[in-house]
Amino acid sequence: MHGLERKWWALILVCVAVFMLLLDITIVNVALPDMQRDLDASFSQLQWVIDAYALALATLVLTAGSLADLRGRKAVFVFGLGLFSAASAACGAAPTAGFLIGARAAQGLGGAIMFATSLALIAAAFHGRERGVAFGIWGATIGAAAAIGPLVGGLLTEGLGWRWIFFVNVPIGVVALVLALRRLDESRDPSRARVDIAGTLALTGALFLLVYGLLQGNASGWSSALIVGCLTGAVALGIVFVVVELASRDPILDVRLFAGGGFTGAQICAFCLSCAMFSIFLYLTLYLQNVLGYGPLAAGLRFLPLSLASFAAAVVTGNLTGRVRINWLLGLGLLTCGVSLLLMARVSADSSWTTLIPGFVLGGIGIGMVNPALATAAVGVAPPERSGMASGTNNTFRQVGIATGVAAFGALFEGRISSHLEAVTGNVPSHGLVARIASGSFPPEIEAAAREGFTDGLHTLLLTAAGVAFVGAVLSFVLLRAFRIHHHAPAAGGAAAPAAGE
Repeated sequence: MHGLERKWWALILVCVAVFMLLLDITIVNVALPDMQRDLDASFSQLQWVIDAYALALATLVLTAGSLADLRGRKAVFVFGLGLFSAASAACGAAPTAGFLIGARAAQGLGGAIMFATSLALIAAAFHGRERGVAFGIWGATIGAAAAIGPLVGGLLTEGLGWRWIFFVNVPIGVVALVLALRRLDESRDPSRARVDIAGTLALTGALFLLVYGLLQGNASGWSSALIVGCLTGAVALGIVFVVVELASRDPILDVRLFAGGGFTGAQICAFCLSCAMFSIFLYLTLYLQNVLGYGPLAAGLRFLPLSLASFAAAVVTGNLTGRVRINWLLGLGLLTCGVSLLLMARVSADSSWTTLIPGFVLGGIGIGMVNPALATAAVGVAPPERSGMASGTNNTFRQVGIATGVAAFGALFEGRISSHLEAVTGNVPSHGLVARIASGSFPPEIEAAAREGFTDGLHTLLLTAAGVAFVGAVLSFVLLRAFRIHHHAPAAGGAAAPAAGE
């Protein structure tokens, strides 16, 4: 009975931590207008408030997984929880936009540590059929956090002020920290010798240059030396990362694992889900608030159909992961997401929010189908002793999907707005004007054209996101077709993970 209690405590603490860190991706969106006014922030700074957090998650989650294997998953998880709570307090107290961006990066570091260890802690605590149930609950937590972020953000922003979207994490984090110290069991990979610093620096540099180049491309010019240099540097550092990992005795990511279709398929699925669905929430929130005129709370309430559908689908899928082939769950889930985005793409300048309801419901079902199945596949495509690396790799691809999706869709969004204004007015609009419209500020003299341009841009984003989801669905079907779950006895470090049979 005592063991049963401890494993369920592990699941509760992991889900609370993951809920907080993922909530802070979408909870910020509805509060951005208030932040902009209070801190006198530019549109670029507002983008960085989102991307500093996502980028820290994307670049550091692999290192955190490797460190957890070496130092102990409980110890690293507790450190990340404490850092996340402290950084949340700093975000809430931020006096300037620049300070807030820095605090968000620190918050993302704490989140990366918690996220990287989450699946490994669950794998250490649960075995057999119960692991599928645990992954189902974990997946439902992810779907709920991403979907209800705007609702929670609206409640806190309208009721207490935008700073409380960060302050609310502090008491929850402190309580979770105390419980984690008392209730979690330690596990580690005894074969891990060191942390791969060179690989970490190469990966961090590559992803930062990529996201920075995408974010600044429209403002600086895509053919400018700055942007060409950033994107070229990203490719070069990516190559350096592969070379370093191949030569390392203890890589943060054993790139040889990509030779197996199952491992590659799991990472592509994670990327496509985050890029197609989670990154698009920013633009849907801007549409609800700035085009349709809803306040933060009213806009957040409109996401409830997606949230409820995600909860229900995740619970059902969590119980199916041991009986239905993973590639079918992942492929059908992403296919459902793609169809949902096509339905959302019916929006026009004259639409009401109800146009989005069918897409929201299907999108929630798709997310709920993918998350628990992907959690199983993410750990199952690596040996049990590599569960920390497997968890970190999959979470990296999730966050890279969000970070690059926000940046790339933002560039496409501004490009479509600019093209629409040029077609209507006959003049090429300045980037400053396009950025104002993208952030939801419509100049009175061209308000109708600006609103149409905004909606036209959103339509293009939704169609593009649907294409990403469909590509992910096909690759998931194909690359994971030979995936099988094999339940192992607990490994030496206490972490038993399912392995893939290729």
